[in-house]
Amino acid sequence: MSASLYLIPVTLGDTPHERVLPSWNAGVVRDLRYFVVEDVRSARRFLRQMDRTFPIDDCIFSEMGKHADESRFGEYLRPLAQGHSIGLISEAGCPAVADPGALLVAIAQRRGYSVVPLVGPCSMILAVMSSGLNGQSFAFNGYLPVEPDERARRLKALESRAYSEGQTQFFIETPYRNRKMFDALLQHLRPQTRLCIAAGLTTSDEWIRTHTIQEWRTHQLPDLSKIPAIFLIGL
Repeated sequence: MSASLYLIPVTLGDTPHERVLPSWNAGVVRDLRYFVVEDVRSARRFLRQMDRTFPIDDCIFSEMGKHADESRFGEYLRPLAQGHSIGLISEAGCPAVADPGALLVAIAQRRGYSVVPLVGPCSMILAVMSSGLNGQSFAFNGYLPVEPDERARRLKALESRAYSEGQTQFFIETPYRNRKMFDALLQHLRPQTRLCIAAGLTTSDEWIRTHTIQEWRTHQLPDLSKIPAIFLIGL
């Protein structure tokens, strides 16, 4: 078989990997010795959790985190030209989705290499599945502006799109700002707009609720200051 770039999902938290990752993935990973990762330490920890006997010290890791030099991403794919497959590992969930790995995949595609996505948890899809909002048409909008006025304008624009197109709009926030985002949603969205908050997906902290904005004003929000959450709005 020709060398391939394998997109390797990881758990979304401290969830046991056997709960959310198929055993097939472990078989693929065992044969890899080259990895491009968002963070070396977390990638090494994940590989050790998948297989305690995995020869981590025999592997070569290239990092693509926040401070990585994107101009070098093409170099990270050199093993493919030499017939060696590469594993792409994100910090959490599926690589190349809201993740710097997307650039690496784009380079691999342009160069004609085989790209193989493996099955695993994706918080965005899990959130849409569990929201009760439109799952036929939806859009992920990443992080919204932090500045209050800009954030308010963006929220109203997303709400307008949800109404005009019937399309579920969803986004994420840095956990310590989750409460501020929730307060902004209550302040700027229409009372009848439905809001789903999907937090800690697949972990012991999992918490998913969908209510109208009016209903949310009478519900208690748990402390989500350290828990990744996805906010979804729709009809």
